[in-house]
Amino acid sequence: MRHWLGVVSREHVRRGIGLGIAQVGHGRRSGLDRMEPGDTLIYYSPHVSLEAKEPLRAFTALGRIADDELWQADEGGFKPWRRRVEYEPGAHELPLSRLSGALELTGTPNWGYQLRRGLIELSEHDHLTIRAAMLAG
Repeated sequence: MRHWLGVVSREHVRRGIGLGIAQVGHGRRSGLDRMEPGDTLIYYSPHVSLEAKEPLRAFTALGRIADDELWQADEGGFKPWRRRVEYEPGAHELPLSRLSGALELTGTPNWGYQLRRGLIELSEHDHLTIRAAMLAG
């Protein structure tokens, strides 16, 4: 089992939760292809919405990849790739600042640069730390 951190605006995370899906990298297939059933997915939202760019910097959802099906949705001119996710109903939004100094992810200078990829693998330590804090509220 692997642990993933998807970087997506809160607005898009909430839409994904409502649909029970994961979508990363502006709908590209490559990131979702790396996931397996049972892998965990935590979303980090640097912004409230993609358009407004209002800063948020929070973990916004926690889930598990439900199956191995990957499909392409059709939203008119936009055809994003998606996977089914079982989202944790008890997970609460968690500001990154609440875990200051506790994550391997943020332990190096310029750590945020790697988030530009849109999907990165998390260590077991970071997954467990973020998960526990999100479920504690």
